[in-house]
Amino acid sequence: MRKRKTWLARAALLLLLLFALTTTVFAAGDPTEEQGTKMIECTECGGVGGCTVCLGTDPACENCGGTYICPACEGTGYIRSSSNFFNTPWALLPPVIAIALALITKEVYSSLFIGILVGGLLYSNFSFEGTINHVFSGGVVASLSDGYNVGILVFLVILGIMVCLMNKAGGSAAFGRWAKTHIKSRVGAQLASIVLGILIFIDDYFNCLTVGSVMRPITDKHNVSRAKLAYLIDATAAPICIIAPISSWAAAVAGFAEDGQGLNLFIRAIPYNFYALLTIVMMIGLVVMKVDFGPMAKHEQNAIYKNDLFSGSNPYAMLDEETDENKGRVIDLVVPIVILVFCCIIGMIYSGGFFSGAGFVEAFSNSDASIGLMLGSAFGLVFAFIYYLIRRSMSFKEMMACIPEGFKAMVPAILILTFAWTLKGMTDSLGAKFFVRDFVRTSATGIQMLLPVIVFVIGCLLAFATGTSWGTFGILIPIVQNVFSMDNPLAIICISACMAGAVCGDHCSPISDTTIMASAGAQCDHVSHVSTQLPYAISCAVIAGICYVVAGLLASVGAPGIIALPVGIVMMLGFLFFMKSRQAKAV
Repeated sequence: MRKRKTWLARAALLLLLLFALTTTVFAAGDPTEEQGTKMIECTECGGVGGCTVCLGTDPACENCGGTYICPACEGTGYIRSSSNFFNTPWALLPPVIAIALALITKEVYSSLFIGILVGGLLYSNFSFEGTINHVFSGGVVASLSDGYNVGILVFLVILGIMVCLMNKAGGSAAFGRWAKTHIKSRVGAQLASIVLGILIFIDDYFNCLTVGSVMRPITDKHNVSRAKLAYLIDATAAPICIIAPISSWAAAVAGFAEDGQGLNLFIRAIPYNFYALLTIVMMIGLVVMKVDFGPMAKHEQNAIYKNDLFSGSNPYAMLDEETDENKGRVIDLVVPIVILVFCCIIGMIYSGGFFSGAGFVEAFSNSDASIGLMLGSAFGLVFAFIYYLIRRSMSFKEMMACIPEGFKAMVPAILILTFAWTLKGMTDSLGAKFFVRDFVRTSATGIQMLLPVIVFVIGCLLAFATGTSWGTFGILIPIVQNVFSMDNPLAIICISACMAGAVCGDHCSPISDTTIMASAGAQCDHVSHVSTQLPYAISCAVIAGICYVVAGLLASVGAPGIIALPVGIVMMLGFLFFMKSRQAKAV
């Protein structure tokens, strides 16, 4: 009987603790911070609360009558969402439908658009006119008029033009000839792709397209499937950027963290980013041990035995053109790429205020990847034009012809990105982030030792459904900082679990811009890339999740949570040996 009373007392204490964590800690004047909120920022005044027509200067103003009070929100800056599905589980339905259809039908454009249409229907409460307006005005047009998005599209097009220039100048073919004499095996070609991907850690977009441009000729020579190249590119993009202190991702995390301690938290969390670290181990293990499984094994067999690099359609076939195999030199590829990297670094620190007095690290922390990469690539393109003119690699007319050709090459990626951004806009307008935030606050704080794995799983699901890792950081990191003191060992593990989960979901999601960029970089069919990568990413995620369980248990008893990392590495190697043995039996 005493034992039962003791159990009841502990349960009551746990409920009181949960209540305290989910109410008083999060109390705020902002109505959007309230549990189950239906409030959004006022669309008329942008949350200012004042009249944006006359700014309170005109007593005859039809909007406010000179009171400088927004009539829509009555000066509060917030209004109630018009959607009946706002901040409900239905908010996650559009991306779930889009992802499911893409994986089932193997057709990404229509799948994304159907997801967008579902989002519009839910937002407008199934009104025909409201759906059309929201899908196009609030969705497609809004995503394409966003300055950040446009900067990324400009960067994408410039990279396409540069790839076309390097191909026409013979640089890519020359590099392929050089690689044929220096890189003797498929393993060497894949390891070279990994090393280059790790070296280009500044930004995941830049990583995807640059590594793809440089390594495609080499991996093609050694019959490495485009799906495998896309996986290697994707696995050295976000997973590397999230553990590199000088990167656009470090800047993003620093911006989302409170009290100006973002970069410090980022560095302290690196050893606990189990998903990113185990992805590197898995990637190298797959290549060195020559093991593949799932759909990737079929793609690799087709490439090796049938010389079929695509195992299906090639959406970038329009780029394939006859080139003089003896034209050009390796320097025609290397010099423009090196200058491009240099210009993008300068562009990143310029956007962060380096030339206005900020330090190098501070400038990177404050950098705007869209502006930095756009400006850097633009200067890199100008250099490439001048360089090829001096080298007489091609005529001015031929170079100008590369501009529309490069644009056409990036049309598949631009279309998918536009639809993915629009789908994210639909999800945001339905308050998906508020639903996930409330779920974390009420459900994930009960058992603290399991909080790291709970945060990791929620981060995976949120990033997978929305296609954005940075948005996931923005939701989860402030919550973790409110739950824990940063002196608590569990705090750093949970911060890292936020980042690892976001990267994992981003890595798996077909609507993630990084996944789309990896497909574009490898010039691989997007659905083929997603379907072949999923078994690898999920396997790594499961082992990373176990590591977070171990780390949480160790930290809760005062032991160092970092012990979970070698445990995870051993598990990963054991898993690869097991898959290798199954592969040998199948043969």
